[in-house]
Amino acid sequence: MFKKVIKVCLLSSALLMMNVSAANAASPSEIKTKAYNYIGTPYAYGGTTSRGFDCSGFIQQVFQDVNIALPRTTSEQYKDGTSVSKSNLEVGDLVFFNTSGKGVSHAGIYIGSNQFIHSSTSNGVSVSSINDPYYWGDKYIGAKRVLDQSQTTEKVEVKSASIDMSIFASRAEVAKSVASKLNLPLADNKADYSDVKTTSEYYEAINSVTAAGIFSGNEEGKFNPSKPITRAHVAKVLVEAFNLQPAAGTHNFTDVNTTHWASEYVQILAQNGVTIGKPDGTFGINDNVTYTQMDTFIDRLK
Repeated sequence: MFKKVIKVCLLSSALLMMNVSAANAASPSEIKTKAYNYIGTPYAYGGTTSRGFDCSGFIQQVFQDVNIALPRTTSEQYKDGTSVSKSNLEVGDLVFFNTSGKGVSHAGIYIGSNQFIHSSTSNGVSVSSINDPYYWGDKYIGAKRVLDQSQTTEKVEVKSASIDMSIFASRAEVAKSVASKLNLPLADNKADYSDVKTTSEYYEAINSVTAAGIFSGNEEGKFNPSKPITRAHVAKVLVEAFNLQPAAGTHNFTDVNTTHWASEYVQILAQNGVTIGKPDGTFGINDNVTYTQMDTFIDRLK
């Protein structure tokens, strides 16, 4: 019996050493890349697989992909690792939020540039800002470091060329991006869209862009927050929202006929350096805008 106990202890120690070794070997970019692989996966309450994740299930799976074992629930994950201040966040840190008013209730993985990737009830696995003034900013409560940063020389946040974020951005995400870039104030008058819940992370941003006259709903009183938006419509939104004016130069995108309703908006967007089109000489006027494209447009706006 005593020999069996020794064997079990030795086996447990070996497994522990394997976990520590794996944790030390995992780099921040590996975590980031693994997390991006699940972009677009839907939210599922209690979900722990790529068919659908809840927030803690997503985190657990990402770290499991690099052989690091983490607790299953958000509250248990919050007890793990070492506390780290918001100003010292590094890629791979876990960030936590109070969305219920009753303590830690949501979590994600920090990916740099004040952004985190998480499985949200509104949009599944997606990227948000920890400082988002319309939702996440005032719900942030802390962060934990579960990677042993001392074991890796990788301290610079690098965007991996292997990461493909060619997932379509929704109307809600475009609305939030525009509201954040313009620093729109929270709207006093709330838009009454039948398909936008007050608990949605996009609720305040959608109200703000509606109040500013940038977005509106349809005749049925719906905003269609999860619906993709074409590059043509994004051109119109950005030109009008940021009051972009015509400038010198003409850009001949092969798929933008001068008779197209969005032709002028696309030209103004290009004249202001917000778009350069695609490598094949097209603008992609009828294509749905992707996360990457929308981020690029927003970054280029003054």
